[in-house]
Amino acid sequence: MGLADFLVRSAYQMGKTPLLPIFAASLGASDSFVGLIISVSTLTGMIFKPVIGFLSDTWGRKSWLLVGTAFFTFMPFVYSFVDSTQTLFAVRLIHGFATAVYGPVSLAYVAERAGGKKGELLGWFGIAKTSGYVIGPLSAGLLLMYLNPKEVFTIIGILSSAAFLPVLLLPENKLPAQKPKVFSIPKKFLSAIRSGAASSVVWISGSLEGWVYMALYAVKAFLPIYGIAEGFNVLQVGIFFAVQELVHVMMNPLGGRLGDKFGYLLTVVAGMVVIAGAISYIPSAKDLVTLLTTASVIGLAQALIFPSTLAMISIRFTGQGIATGMAISGSLKNGGKVAGPIIAGLLITMFDYEGALRGMGLLLASSALVLLASLRLGYDPTRIRM
Repeated sequence: MGLADFLVRSAYQMGKTPLLPIFAASLGASDSFVGLIISVSTLTGMIFKPVIGFLSDTWGRKSWLLVGTAFFTFMPFVYSFVDSTQTLFAVRLIHGFATAVYGPVSLAYVAERAGGKKGELLGWFGIAKTSGYVIGPLSAGLLLMYLNPKEVFTIIGILSSAAFLPVLLLPENKLPAQKPKVFSIPKKFLSAIRSGAASSVVWISGSLEGWVYMALYAVKAFLPIYGIAEGFNVLQVGIFFAVQELVHVMMNPLGGRLGDKFGYLLTVVAGMVVIAGAISYIPSAKDLVTLLTTASVIGLAQALIFPSTLAMISIRFTGQGIATGMAISGSLKNGGKVAGPIIAGLLITMFDYEGALRGMGLLLASSALVLLASLRLGYDPTRIRM
């Protein structure tokens, strides 16, 4: 499962940054519309993740993984026929169904196969998954030095097709003893959603990740355009995102250990403050060393945040319904991914790139201070510590 996820995620991230913002801008998209194009695929995931998670809980994982792999493989070839920003928007909307499938289903598949070693195997799976975020932007930046965006998308489709082999070799997890009848599925789905929505842990962890991803995706959307305007090339921008995720992967175990020791929410607050400062500093990074140092700081802050939010969810959801629970939290997280590029695009329209980046940093810092104040007053809505 880790190999399949690594292949499709690496290819998908190649098509996301720095490739997609540059391609959208080349088609004449305004800053605000670039934000919409970047975020619209995430909107698809936000809507469909709970549905796909529930259906995989009910009917099995492997068939849905094959559907997701098919979307990852087929959709990149469609970009060759895109000749307008409106068409690009529509293609991105459909392309988002691939991650809507892989997100909850792959995590649930690994969690079910892990037995008593959930933490260890989910950690290894997380490394395989996040490695795609390192390789994807770096590869795209390198390819863009020699190829045009449509040619790069074709390569992405070819690479994604390789994931079919490991997915076909996967054994199917044990299915429920009795599959529900078709007419009973809507009722069971609503019951599963209500169960997840009733948990404060789902709302807290998902909302916190949403705030963080709002800032991170604003950077993903507009740093390629801003960086090139400031004299950096596409490869250097790709290196920025590769370094960011590499530090994130390397520091993840330390971040998780700090969350276990000091409390998950406090660790998340610290990470949010660090990311806010780093994003606000990006406009002051005028050379490659300073820019990559900023990327490293952002990666470190991610390592403080995401192991703690994942720990809160994994403790809350066990057994049947795990994919549904992860999907609910993922939809909240995707809300931030959708909002970030849109808000940043509007800020750029009203001010400029520097004002937008510093505005996103200020927004994230403000939310962290509100959460910190609640902790100082003794309010910990999750009540989860180890």
